[in-house]
Amino acid sequence: MRDLRREDAALRIAIGADHAGFELKGAAARLLREWGHDALDLGALAYDPDDDYPDFAAAVARAVADGVAERGVVFCGSGVGASVAANKVAGARAAMCHDTYSARQGVEHDDMNVLCIGGRVVGPETAREALAAFVNARFTGEERHRRRLAKVQALEASANAGADDRLNELRELQVMAENEKKEALETAREAYHG
Repeated sequence: MRDLRREDAALRIAIGADHAGFELKGAAARLLREWGHDALDLGALAYDPDDDYPDFAAAVARAVADGVAERGVVFCGSGVGASVAANKVAGARAAMCHDTYSARQGVEHDDMNVLCIGGRVVGPETAREALAAFVNARFTGEERHRRRLAKVQALEASANAGADDRLNELRELQVMAENEKKEALETAREAYHG
């Protein structure tokens, strides 16, 4: 078995999993530590068949986006849900990868910072190889990759700006509804007492 230790500085890697990825998460944490990395376990800390992948995907994605960890790994049943949820966090670039090429190329070309793996899809050895490819890869910084990454970041900024506008609209509608409710109550009181 070849040595998969990282050649340069150790990384702090946030990890998380729901019940379907719980077993692989434990194995991944042990491997990361063996390879000289700091594995920050964000849960689940105990097996719970009723837990939900978005909770753990969001925690890992936030840790990466906030700079608490350089990279993140999330395990769920297929890897799809974790990827969808993690990508809702601004600054997270998550992808489901069940092979070494995608796990490495996602970092090298797309600056992927969160790896998602399906605990019901791949076995421990495939997960191990994909994890090793992910943690040992580096963004190339080539002009074409920087240009594409800038476009992705612009899409994210645009989506977030739109989300802020939609949130403000919803708040205004909520205030209007509360005011209408107060007016209706006042009218009802006046009619009752009048």
